[in-house]
This record gives sequence, C-alpha cells and structure tokens, in this order.
Amino acid sequence: MLSRIFSTARIEFAIALRNRWVAIAVAMMALFSLVLSVAGSAPTGDLGVDRLSITVASLTSLSVYLVPLIALLISFDAVAGEVERGTLPLHLTYPIGRGEMLLGKLLAQLGVVALAVVLGYAVAAGVAFGLGGADAAAGLPALIRLIWTSVLLGAAFLALGHAMSCLSRRPSGAAGMAIGLWLVAIVLYDLGLLAAIVADDGGAFTTRVFPWLLVANPADAFRIFNLAASDAVGAASGLAGAAHSIAAWKPLASLIAWPVAAALLARAAFARVQP
Repeated sequence: MLSRIFSTARIEFAIALRNRWVAIAVAMMALFSLVLSVAGSAPTGDLGVDRLSITVASLTSLSVYLVPLIALLISFDAVAGEVERGTLPLHLTYPIGRGEMLLGKLLAQLGVVALAVVLGYAVAAGVAFGLGGADAAAGLPALIRLIWTSVLLGAAFLALGHAMSCLSRRPSGAAGMAIGLWLVAIVLYDLGLLAAIVADDGGAFTTRVFPWLLVANPADAFRIFNLAASDAVGAASGLAGAAHSIAAWKPLASLIAWPVAAALLARAAFARVQP
C-alpha cells in the first residue's frame, strides 16, 4: 500500500513541478515574507522584542490568508481535472484504491506547500538575522512552531480542496467552490463572529460560545496557537486577549483534527464520483 501511495505522490509532485505550481507557491511565500520581514521589523526598539519574533507575528497574519489560498489553488482540480481530462477511469484501472490515490495526491501537494513555507520563512528569517544580528535567535522556537503549524493548516485546506473537487466534478465549479470556501473560512467567518460579539454586548455568547467558535475554524485556531506564545502578540493582532485566554491545547487539537476530518470528507465524496 505504501509503495502505491508514494508512487502516486511522486507522479503528482512531478506534475506540480511541470505546471509551475512549486515555483509559483515558493515565489508567493518568499515575496510576501520578504516584504513583511522588512516592513514589520521597524517597531522592535519600542517593544523590546527581537526582530525575528516580530517577523513571526507578522508572518502569522500573512499565513492565515496565503497558506489556505495556495492550498486550495493547488488542490481544487485534483479529481475534477482528472474527470474532465478523462484520465480518472485509466487511473482507477490500476491496482490502487481511491483512498490511496487521494492520499498520494495529498502528500505530493503537501510537499509543495511545505517547500513554499520553509523557503518563504527562511527568506524572512535571513532578513531578521541580517538586521537584528544574533539576538534574532531568540525567535527561532516561534519560527519553527509557525512552520509546522502552517503545514498543518495547509493540509486541512488541501483536503478540503479535494472534497470540493469531488463534489463538483468540473474544474470551473471546483474553483468557484474553493474560492467561496476561502472567503467564508478566512474572511466572512471572523466578520460574522465580530458582528455577533457586538450584538451580544458581553453576554453569554461572548464568554461561552465565542471561544469555541473561534477554535472551530482552522485558520483562527492556527492564529491563536501561534500568537498565544509570541512575545509580539500585542503588536501583531487584536486577538491578543483571546489568544491568551484560550487554553493552548484547544487550537492545537483543532489544527490536528481538521486535516484528518477533511481527508475523511474528501474520501467519502470521492466514493460517489463515477469515472
């Protein structure tokens, strides 16, 4: 089974290289990380925090938007594209299960996301060390945490992209669903919570329901988990209070559970796809 999964992953990664997805993802992460590392390190003297910690706090806000977007762009046609090109029936004639096929695609695309994250953040870390010297080493634990949590966030949205691809069966429809998912999960969800808090005016929703709804969203869970342990949280986000009031295990559990749940959803949707 493992050999079939890794064989599929190797083929999918080669396709991603050929289609320039690897280059595009790395370039996007490196460019935005470079801009934030230069622009976001200015207030370190006032805050008394090393440059890398400030950079990591800025990158956390960037990753919430960019990592899910990259993951969905890579994964939305994983199945729908195969159906439209007529290659899915051929793949299913091979001695490989549907779950193995999806897992191989997920591993390959996760490799693309991980490569983009590591190289992009490495650029930002290089700038932080170049401007801040050896003192920037104090922010290395936060940078390492940001890397592996970004990979988990990417895995969740890659699997959700596969589910959208299976449900649509056409790349155009899958693309629309993927963009809609990104808008809802990353933008509209937080706006809805903000409106509910304002309407609740410090009531039961704000104190009891809101923290759980915040953790339930993988993007917010990612942001809270990283900002809660950051010395620069006050400078980077208005979520400072929420980040420190929610137990760290809750957003971490959400980050771990989402890729698994999304992968199971994608597998269930793939079972309904007819070649």
